[in-house]
Amino acid sequence: MPVPNPVLNPPRRILLIRPSALGDVCRTVPVLASLKQAFPDAVIDWLVNDVFVDAVSAHPDLCDVVPFPRRRFAHWWRSPRIARELVGYLRMLRRSDYDLVLDCQGLGRSGLLSWATRAPLRIADRHAREWGWLGATRRIDTSANAHDVDRMLALLEGCSVPVVKDMRLHVPESDRAAWNGLDFPGGQYAVLAPTSRWITKAWPAAKWAALAESLLEGRCEHVLLIGAPNERAAVSAVRDAMSTSADRVHDMAGRTSVGGLMAVIEGARITVSNDSAALHMAVGLGGRCVGLFGPTNPGKVGPYGLEACVVRAPAAEPVHYRDTSIGDSIMDRIEVDDVLTKVDAVLADAAGSAS
Repeated sequence: MPVPNPVLNPPRRILLIRPSALGDVCRTVPVLASLKQAFPDAVIDWLVNDVFVDAVSAHPDLCDVVPFPRRRFAHWWRSPRIARELVGYLRMLRRSDYDLVLDCQGLGRSGLLSWATRAPLRIADRHAREWGWLGATRRIDTSANAHDVDRMLALLEGCSVPVVKDMRLHVPESDRAAWNGLDFPGGQYAVLAPTSRWITKAWPAAKWAALAESLLEGRCEHVLLIGAPNERAAVSAVRDAMSTSADRVHDMAGRTSVGGLMAVIEGARITVSNDSAALHMAVGLGGRCVGLFGPTNPGKVGPYGLEACVVRAPAAEPVHYRDTSIGDSIMDRIEVDDVLTKVDAVLADAAGSAS
């Protein structure tokens, strides 16, 4: 049976599948914006990990969020009760009557979720890992696109939708109000995201501390250090490495929700981050950011559209970020002065845009 052409048959109900990771969720919003512009009357939902719902829930182009309880379903085969819940979840997707599904994750799990909808048009990357393309009715070759965002946008070719490169994120109003209502010490602040899941992508704590001290010398009044609850030790190491101005450095690790973190970044004068979710949030919340890259390629995973905001460590040899034997040796090649130069350039651009 031929797949309907959504240009001739505009979809009524669309599901965008991008459950994780948080940074990748933030980088998927141009797909949502493109779909909404092409199909303004369609209901557009987003299937996302339940812990990341706040990242997209306030987006005006989105009708609803479909939370995916990944942690609960992670080992479904060990519990008949959880297995039944998973079957019920898949049946719910089918009952939702979607007629267009885009799998922007490209894994076996997301392919299964796409297939479960039984939508007549299900689009995925031809090169999806873990056989994820099996869940699709139309497969798109995205290999000509270097950046991960462009690879996701290439899927729109499967439903003849023009690309809209709108990276803007939207902070939930409750989180913005809560952050604005805090008795936070006055003045402008910088956000530093010194952690990474991989030591190979993490700038050394001593250099983060030196950067924080330099920022406090006229560039901002306060520095906020952010991180997940399981990264508190790494964040504390940065603060402990500082010799001065510790009273103006605030440890926020584990103290914010996803929506709260968005509000913090939105209000910052600048955000400096390793290759992590905070950087991609900052792209969508004003673009006042500097990204530090070592073994990962910013041309593939860097801040989209903000190539000038990258400081990349010189690497004489090809390395992979999963090779933990290199430790932070690549990232350690980034000098504090180089980061400060980039920070000053971003701040000058922001000041020029505001005037």
